[in-house]
Amino acid sequence: MSDPSDLGVLLQIEARALEAHALPALRFTIVNETHALTPYRQAAMFELEGARFRLTAASGLVSVANDSPFAVWLSEFAQRFPRDGAVHRLDFADASPADAEGWGEWLPEHLLLVPLRDRQGALQAMVVYAAEQPWDDAALDLLARLHATYGYCFAAMRQSSQRRWGGVRGLFKKRNRWLIGTALLLSLLIPVRLSVLAPAEVIALNAMTVSAPQDGVVGSFAVAPNARVKAGDVLFSLDDSALLNRLAVARKSLEVAQADAHIAQQRAFDDLKSKADVAVALGRVREKEAELVAVETQAQRVEVRAERDGIAIFADTNDWLGRPVMTGERVMQLAKPEDGGIQVWLAVADAINLELDAPVRLFLHTEPLSPRSGRLIEASYQSSLSPEGVAAYKLRARFDEGSELPRIGLRGTARISGEWVLLGYYLFRRPIAHLREWSGL
Repeated sequence: MSDPSDLGVLLQIEARALEAHALPALRFTIVNETHALTPYRQAAMFELEGARFRLTAASGLVSVANDSPFAVWLSEFAQRFPRDGAVHRLDFADASPADAEGWGEWLPEHLLLVPLRDRQGALQAMVVYAAEQPWDDAALDLLARLHATYGYCFAAMRQSSQRRWGGVRGLFKKRNRWLIGTALLLSLLIPVRLSVLAPAEVIALNAMTVSAPQDGVVGSFAVAPNARVKAGDVLFSLDDSALLNRLAVARKSLEVAQADAHIAQQRAFDDLKSKADVAVALGRVREKEAELVAVETQAQRVEVRAERDGIAIFADTNDWLGRPVMTGERVMQLAKPEDGGIQVWLAVADAINLELDAPVRLFLHTEPLSPRSGRLIEASYQSSLSPEGVAAYKLRARFDEGSELPRIGLRGTARISGEWVLLGYYLFRRPIAHLREWSGL
């Protein structure tokens, strides 16, 4: 007679099996929680697929690696299990010479094979329990009762899974294959709009260039990148140390020239031959005055001021400080927020025929779920190197009226739409292009 405590454990395990929501959960219960009813060292579950047993679960493991040495040997060993649907006790002493070596290395001395059968009694799976002690009759009775429940749950879940996929497989029966093939071919004739994706950036379409007024070295910045400025505000200044030195030298040179001219004028009163030196000295004074005015003008142009309101667009200030610049070299841009647009670098390999006013949708990295719409207004005739070093065409687009204008400088991905084509051409355009490039046809 069974111990009442064993019956309580049996009912608990059966409840866990009935509550399993999927086959992996049921397999885990079979190979792990059965240990509460009868002790064992190892357990493995093999499911019958065709004429072979496949290892699907093992005690202590969440998933089974079928390519491990133990799993490979155990799978081959399972193919020699009896398939009569009865419970079998196997001992190491009864092992064949082919199985003895692996059994002695991987498994304890006593094995118990318990089948899982469906309602009709057909074998579906086999559970192997390994222990150091032989199995008694009481344990066999409890395991047989428990595995009857396991078999019922396993068959129900397997049929449900097969029924779910059976409906899908039914679509591909012979009588439906022609219909599916015809539908797929007709779907290739659906008209779609050809489009391409390319990296994009929000820019100012009508930005004013702020360049260096003269040769020099950038000394300091009065504004930060993307800062709002007003007309007349100082933007940046050049290093004026060299100009200050030249200004001091020019002033001293002017004073010396003026003193020489004064001495020449005094000599002219006593010596008529010295009158000619007066004109030369006065000319030198005018020359030094002109040099001083030129240096003072350059000193006044050291500070660069904004000519209009806008946003200062430039890179990091540390990239410019101490950097020599030439006259006319662009340092920054002044842009108005309402002049925002889209600049797209379309790679030559992805180029398609585009017309002006083609739709453009911008997906910003900062707001990928809120695309902005625009229209193409400009496309370069020749390709050039993009900032990523890829040969590409430069496209410019304007945002549609009413669109929320993003901050200038944000980056994202733009989808540019071209002409209407068939779905088949849309899907196979790139493969056809590569095939023609490879074959020359």
